[in-house]
Amino acid sequence: MRPRAPRGVLPGALGLALCCLCGALGPWRSGDHGWKKLIMVHHWPTTVCKEIENACSDPPDYWTIHGLWPDKSEECNRSWHFNLEEIKDLLPDMKIYWPDVTHPPNHSHFWKHEWEKHGTCAAQLDVLNSQKKYFGKSLDLYKELSLNSMLQKLGIKPSINYYQISDIKDALASVYGVIPKVQCLPPRQGEEVQTIGQIELCLTKDLQLRNCTEHGEPRSRRWGDAWPARATDEGPGLENCSRSVLPLPPPLSTVPLHGE
Repeated sequence: MRPRAPRGVLPGALGLALCCLCGALGPWRSGDHGWKKLIMVHHWPTTVCKEIENACSDPPDYWTIHGLWPDKSEECNRSWHFNLEEIKDLLPDMKIYWPDVTHPPNHSHFWKHEWEKHGTCAAQLDVLNSQKKYFGKSLDLYKELSLNSMLQKLGIKPSINYYQISDIKDALASVYGVIPKVQCLPPRQGEEVQTIGQIELCLTKDLQLRNCTEHGEPRSRRWGDAWPARATDEGPGLENCSRSVLPLPPPLSTVPLHGE
């Protein structure tokens, strides 16, 4: 006669097996966090300051990193907290190329937000599966894409002049070979045109450039973050640039004060 297993052993074994399976699934076990592309997001500091109505102190006069975002996924592992010590070797470059322009002394608040909201999802890729890899690769991509110098060569410079949005997108497409996404700040009271705020270049999971918008994908969908000084996503935010002309505002330090 076959001995019977003690009561409770099979349920216990099943529970152990399920725990092991959950562990094997990694940090994304709380749901389906599938995504198709990464978005390398550059923002223009002067527009950041304008959008949040913050009297920024001497913001950078070049495009800086907003983030590296997987599409359609956010906060994939809320237990994977940001640890500044893990990226201490990157801090000199982080402060230059990925600053929190609204709170310069406390950049880490911005980086914490970007890691916990976007980095924990990007970490599904081996090349981005740690905080040092995520921030380090983002810095590498920023330098490789070299958006600032490309715009300079194309003659797209900060000024009070207006640009055709189609000219900007076509010029960038001619350089990168893919269609970017350009996002703008809606006109404020008394303004007639949008203001350029963000330029997005999209990548495959192999980190190769690809078009940001696919055929049939909604063109007006707002995606991404509010800027770091805003506690919520409420407010005017950004939208896809749809006006025929729009300015790229010069750095605040070059704008004459009222009455000068």
